Amino acid sequence: MHLAWAQALAISFVVGFAPLYRGLLERLRARLFWRVGPPILQPYRDLRKWFAKETVRSQRTTWISAWAPVVYFCGPILVAMLIPVLTRSPLPLAFMADMLGGGFILTASGFFLLLAALDSASPYGVLGVSRIRLVGVFAEPLITLVIFAAASVAGSTIPFVVNATFASPAWVASPAHVIVLVAWFLFWIAETGRIPVDNPSSTAELSLIDPARTFEASGPDLALYEWGGWMKFMVIGLIGVNVLGTPWGLARSLAFPSLVAAMAASAAKLIVVGAVLVAMEASFAKLRLLRIPEFLTMSSLVALVGVVVAALR
Repeated sequence: MHLAWAQALAISFVVGFAPLYRGLLERLRARLFWRVGPPILQPYRDLRKWFAKETVRSQRTTWISAWAPVVYFCGPILVAMLIPVLTRSPLPLAFMADMLGGGFILTASGFFLLLAALDSASPYGVLGVSRIRLVGVFAEPLITLVIFAAASVAGSTIPFVVNATFASPAWVASPAHVIVLVAWFLFWIAETGRIPVDNPSSTAELSLIDPARTFEASGPDLALYEWGGWMKFMVIGLIGVNVLGTPWGLARSLAFPSLVAAMAASAAKLIVVGAVLVAMEASFAKLRLLRIPEFLTMSSLVALVGVVVAALR
């Protein structure tokens, strides 16, 4: 298969599987609470419903509210071009940016969403943005330390180099590798608004953090926001399992059967780590707002230990 087709297949996997991944985790989460839960395909039905509705915006909003949904939707897609989604070998666009560049892309797309929440002039949006920035102040040093630890091990910040290094016998079962994965997992929780940092199922206005950003969105705007959020959740998960984890299961060639097998392997790894995340959510309660910095500070200390252990190895 041509490189361009392999790249398109990787992007299609992220775009198409993200709603299903959301549906699987929500169903599993409901089962752990002894509820039936929504159908696994419910996210696809929600997208169809939202795209069929009309977008309603205030007449006082600016161009930011019109473009923010598109920017937020495209951010995870661009990052998916930089990381190993299906193949071990780099695809043509993999060297557009390194891990830091991918982080900047996700941050920039999220920043547009925050601007749109402020642009709506909703008090709940403003409240949510202030809380999100509080989380971000502590989450950004965390992911910086994780990247620094990975770069110190691999000698590079290119995702395809990092995953090949961590898959080597010298590092695959090392303490530094395990600590980096734990730190990434804690960042995944914070960045995507999961328990104990935030409750993604909350509907109480005064307790919203991550969902407050889209509180005033509707119609296709809401569909792009939600779909982009699901892809962001999946892409950060792929960074964990395919970059900081191991490239096991990824295709060694561009043959179509190998790429399909890689899809199944990446999906399986995502479901496993997602199940661990959901099990943790069923075991813990949401932290109070003033306790979140303590959680993230502890997470940063874990990442710092990973940096030290990797440097001393």
